[in-house]
Amino acid sequence: MKLIVGLGNPGKEYEHTPHNVGFDVIDELAQRCGCRLRRSFRFQARAARAKLGGEQLILVKPGSYMNRSGPVVAALTRSLNISLNDLLVILDDADLPLGRLRLRMGGGGGGHKGLLSIIEHLGQEQFARLRLGIGRREGQDLVAHVLKPFTGELRATAQAMVARAAEAALFLAAHGAQAAMNKFNT
Repeated sequence: MKLIVGLGNPGKEYEHTPHNVGFDVIDELAQRCGCRLRRSFRFQARAARAKLGGEQLILVKPGSYMNRSGPVVAALTRSLNISLNDLLVILDDADLPLGRLRLRMGGGGGGHKGLLSIIEHLGQEQFARLRLGIGRREGQDLVAHVLKPFTGELRATAQAMVARAAEAALFLAAHGAQAAMNKFNT
């Protein structure tokens, strides 16, 4: 069983913002897998079960704000007995140019508060993370940048990135992290 978690903030005001590209990838995966995310009161999340070949996938959008994603992810991994080798966290990264993907096994939080919360609550860093480049707008405060919706050409680039990230997540689930890093970290 693989657990794929996309990070973002709940609420309509955060939809289609750079900070919610992790949620967008989970929505794309649910659509591709033909499943529907449902509210889980037990885990404070929206979740769906899907199948990829013989592999069971659990797709998750934590219901807490991104900076408090750790308790949700930790509760899911413990309750469902998910090995950290079977966990993929998908998140935004302002230090990567818009449209770029970076898949890694382990490593620090890189200042990303959602990822830092997960590391803190799991007590480990050794799980896969797929960073989606959202870039930075010149002369704009980072908080304002991540919470302002994509527009025009930037939106089209972000949508293409989300589709490619969904491909990467499915490839990782089917073929493992090393093969996925070789294919998508170009």
